[in-house]
Amino acid sequence: MAAGKLLHICISANKGIAKHEVLSANLLVEHGVEGDAHAGDWHRQVSLLAHVDIESMRAKGLTLEPGAFGENLVIDGIDADELGVGSRLKIGDVLLELTQLGKVCHTRCAIYYSTGDCIMPRTGLFARVLEGGKLEPGAAVEVVEKVPRAAIQAAVITVSDRCAAGTMIDTAGPAVANLLSSKLQAHIAWTRTIPDEIDQLAEAMKELCDRRVDLIVTTGGTGISARDVTPEATRMVIDRELPGLAEAMRAASALKTPNALLSRAVAGVRRETLIVNLPGSLKGAIENLDAIAAALPHAVKMLRGESAHPESDAGRMVKPKSPELYQPQPASAPKTR
Repeated sequence: MAAGKLLHICISANKGIAKHEVLSANLLVEHGVEGDAHAGDWHRQVSLLAHVDIESMRAKGLTLEPGAFGENLVIDGIDADELGVGSRLKIGDVLLELTQLGKVCHTRCAIYYSTGDCIMPRTGLFARVLEGGKLEPGAAVEVVEKVPRAAIQAAVITVSDRCAAGTMIDTAGPAVANLLSSKLQAHIAWTRTIPDEIDQLAEAMKELCDRRVDLIVTTGGTGISARDVTPEATRMVIDRELPGLAEAMRAASALKTPNALLSRAVAGVRRETLIVNLPGSLKGAIENLDAIAAALPHAVKMLRGESAHPESDAGRMVKPKSPELYQPQPASAPKTR
């Protein structure tokens, strides 16, 4: 596996500010860097930046000290752009598992105003600590398990009061996860079970979108009983609806049972994440997912900003003769009557 080196270790007592370099640090299991404000029982226990990304900002004339972007660890010699969520890094005796790529900044913090830009939302890596230990600069960095960045990062949420309470075994959620893995080679980054509570479900989907998951698939809560609120929660979260996916699922399932016409499942997009509702039954969930699986990789590519048709698009690109042709033109003055 690829090998690199740890260049800097940084901590801070507060969030939202630049960190300062330290000569060594203890990383605690399922906690993070001892004494750092971002450590705790959550998924972003440790933040990392590649040295090459920091150097690209220095090349713009910025004077940057280690920790300027709020990173805990600066690593070199590793192609961070190739690592997806679920990849594991061995740094000295410490084992980290990547849990998030980049982040969503809802407000600009002191780091942005001090540097004029912040690369952490674009190129930052976040991880949790699986095996702890003491770190010092110069420690070897090794990728011991690689999940390709190109792989679809998926989350499966089972929505069920009884499954959440432990009175019923969830069969649909694991089956959906297995199908996503086998048919789309997706990496199942997270699985959750949530009761039929609209606010709780909406918050869970928002959090996963903030983690920049490519695909969220829910199972359950799409029917017409009073507790079926998955479509309502989804509509609270999405920016745009994709009715074609829901229509295709209902049409395919209706060929086998008229009860499929009672499904209120929806699909839509929140920022870079595609969200799809499936029924809660094992048979219904698999039938519905099978009906749309072929379209999902294409959708993910589009949401990632990749060209949907790279071969044909290459021949259609127009190189402007003058940059001014593609500059916004000032609005003309309104005509007077």
